[in-house]
Amino acid sequence: MHEAYEATLMLKLGVQIESMTAYDDYLLIGTREGHLLMYNVATNPSDSKANENKNPSLYRYSKNFSKKRIVQIAVVPEYNLLLLLTDNIVCIHDLNSTNLNQISQLQKTRGATLFALDIQRHESMTGGKNTVVRLCVAVKRKLQLYYWKEKKKAFEEFFSEEIAGSDMSRELTVQDIPRELAWCGETLVLGFRGFSYTLMDFQGKSKELFPTGKSPEPNITKISDNSFVLGKDSQSVIMDTSGELIQHNPVKWSDLPGSIAWDDPYLLGIVRDTLEIYTLESCTHIQTLPDLNKARLICRCKQGKVYVASMSQVWCISATDFAQQIRILLEQSQFQLALKLTNLSDLSDEEKTKKTCKIQTLYAHHLFRNKKFREAMEQFLKLGTDPYEVIRLFPDLVSQPSNANELNEPELNLPKLQDRELESGLLALIDYLTEVRYKLINDSQVKEKNLNQKSKVKNVAQSDQLKNMTAVAVEQLLKIIDTTLLKCYLQTNDALVAPLLRLNHCHLAEAEKTLLQHQKYPELIILYQTKGQHKKALELLEKQSKEIDSSLKGPERTIQYLQHLGKDHMDLILKFAGWVLDQDPGEGLRIFMEDVQEVEQLPRPKVLDYLLRCHQDLVITYLEHVVYVWEDNNPLFHNILVHQYKEKCLAAMTPSATPAERENIQHIRQKLQKFLEKSQHYTPETVLRDFPFDCLYEERAIVLGRLGRHQQAVSIYINLLNDVSKAIQYCKNVYERHERLKEDKKQQKEDGAEEVYVTLIRQLLRPDERDSSELLGLVDASGQPAQPYQGRTAQPDLETALELLEEHAAKIEPMKALQVLPDTVPIGRIRHFLEASLQNNINERRRMQVLKGLLYAEHLQVQEQRMHYESQSVLMTEFNVCPVCKKRFGNQSAFARYPNGDIVHFSCQIRKM
Repeated sequence: MHEAYEATLMLKLGVQIESMTAYDDYLLIGTREGHLLMYNVATNPSDSKANENKNPSLYRYSKNFSKKRIVQIAVVPEYNLLLLLTDNIVCIHDLNSTNLNQISQLQKTRGATLFALDIQRHESMTGGKNTVVRLCVAVKRKLQLYYWKEKKKAFEEFFSEEIAGSDMSRELTVQDIPRELAWCGETLVLGFRGFSYTLMDFQGKSKELFPTGKSPEPNITKISDNSFVLGKDSQSVIMDTSGELIQHNPVKWSDLPGSIAWDDPYLLGIVRDTLEIYTLESCTHIQTLPDLNKARLICRCKQGKVYVASMSQVWCISATDFAQQIRILLEQSQFQLALKLTNLSDLSDEEKTKKTCKIQTLYAHHLFRNKKFREAMEQFLKLGTDPYEVIRLFPDLVSQPSNANELNEPELNLPKLQDRELESGLLALIDYLTEVRYKLINDSQVKEKNLNQKSKVKNVAQSDQLKNMTAVAVEQLLKIIDTTLLKCYLQTNDALVAPLLRLNHCHLAEAEKTLLQHQKYPELIILYQTKGQHKKALELLEKQSKEIDSSLKGPERTIQYLQHLGKDHMDLILKFAGWVLDQDPGEGLRIFMEDVQEVEQLPRPKVLDYLLRCHQDLVITYLEHVVYVWEDNNPLFHNILVHQYKEKCLAAMTPSATPAERENIQHIRQKLQKFLEKSQHYTPETVLRDFPFDCLYEERAIVLGRLGRHQQAVSIYINLLNDVSKAIQYCKNVYERHERLKEDKKQQKEDGAEEVYVTLIRQLLRPDERDSSELLGLVDASGQPAQPYQGRTAQPDLETALELLEEHAAKIEPMKALQVLPDTVPIGRIRHFLEASLQNNINERRRMQVLKGLLYAEHLQVQEQRMHYESQSVLMTEFNVCPVCKKRFGNQSAFARYPNGDIVHFSCQIRKM
């Protein structure tokens, strides 16, 4: 409790006070004898506080104002109107006149018991002020509605056609004679004696609320245009115009209040001979002013001034100094009430803002000390408090303590948080920091976007400097926030640590220290990765891979890390790939051949060179992936893959070879042969130079065939391998490849491919008597025969040669075949060959004749079409008009003719299209 008001006895009258109202510096009193008294209660600046309002001056006095008692009195200052209810009729008087002359009487209100005024003050966009006055008069069980029409200087009844957008009727019927009446916005609040409270709109629709309680007399106090207070026994209930409770806690008076007034933010009620003062929000009892003998009337004049009257005395209830009240309220931790008083004070807008911010900050610290963490964080967020000052409320989260400033004095008495309280506080802090972080990042992105979109600025250097300063400040603050979030997550929910670190602004040293303390090695790897500390991350991975109980045990995490480093860190990849390849070669090779974008973009020659030097057993696997999966056509990889296959085969043929290598040689040779046949990107000359001379003859034959040296290739099959079937298959493959190239005109034809069958027949019929290595293509680098071949493994085979002639007659040129055949071969043996050859020649000749005829026919058609178009003519005269521009053709006009016969100017042809 504190002293919000002080009471001063202002008047002692010899008449009985019946009604009272006040406005500005004037107090009007109506008596039972019908007197009207008007006092000027203006404060003299020279008067002290003690003497203020003790001697008001009688401004006007009308002894015979009315023959009856003045039941109710009201004032409209904007129009200088005085409204009285006397002798059961409502009268309107002019406040400006000396004798308060009567303007009019509302004759239809005869029999009235009470009235209610609604004064709505509006300010237009241009600064003009407009006041709308509405009046509701209770006449027995009727409610009459009026509005003030300034042009006519009179109150008129409501009519829907006279008030735009209004559906008001001139009269409303109620269930009983109302004893209390208030006008709240577009709703009338009625109180009936011994019955209940009712809400009514202007269409006559009513809503019953609740009974008045044990006291038969209702009590209605208007708070705003949409809220009011209703009395029920010794309680006051706060409701809105829809009939709903604004708050469930009522104001509980010490006894039944006689009369109530609202002076924001206090509710004042006369209880017996005292004045009790409460707040609405918390329904807290603030003060009790005693010694108000037989007080029964109360009215509010203006903010901080209320008048209370008994039958013959008037007290002025004045608010104490707001600054003093606010100071006491802050000491009592009544922050919400202090904020309201600050807003109601006469301080400047700037001072109000500063004071409000200070109070809200103190309130937020108060909430924190009372362990209402979420409410405190919401306040800090609204205030835009420096996040570092909020983080300092948790001393364990701050690495280096610093002195608190004036607003942070409550931090000296910080509560000790443990277990659940600490967790609740940290969770609230996490929500706060997350929101601040989002706003910072979003605002910086918007600012950067706006700066980028700016047009030419006079002082560009200064703008850039300001931009850099702002960016640095934001980055520093984000470091503090993210580092604190990391510490909070480690204490509340460590599953959120990894997502935070993947996109973080943490302070590296502080975050590293924290993660090491909690032994969060996987999260530490993420931190190193996001901060570009790849060497530290890989060293930690290597160390943890050897720990038995570590979640990073084994090479898998290192493999994944190296896969995503990219070509810019090639040296680092090769450095740390070594121990992985040594430990698990099969899995480790995924560093260089996984289907990952960064892996595919690694410099493959450099990777190949590394594998050739350090891990030669893995070269073939890597090259097969490069050639077959990535389809790399670089001849380097194809040549080295052939070389590696060849070396594997040669190693398996040595006496020191293991049984497993000997068993695998056939599989390797098949792969080598298939690759030599299918690949189009290895260099045959280079490959042949390194081939051995005493083995791998079939592979040599394939390479010789790729070089177009078919005679030597066929000679190997016949003379060295003694395998006619493979020689025939070789010739078949060469001829089919030749036909494909022949169809594709873009490809270069292979020399000697058409005569490959003739070459085979020659080898079958007349093997070369020299039988040297030169004939077979076995020459060394200097071009000399490398190793003479002694003895002949193949004998002349006429039958096989004749079978080839008959089977492949269409593929063999007759003249060259006849030159190879011995003269002793009977003509009957080659009859089928000759017939087939002759028929092929005839068919080819006929095809050429048909093609020639078709081409000639097409030529005739083209000539006929040309003659047809050339025979067409156009007659141009001075009367011809262009259909586009509607102008005639001049002597020098250029024109164009369309296929449909239209003639247009040459310049008009585009528009016509």
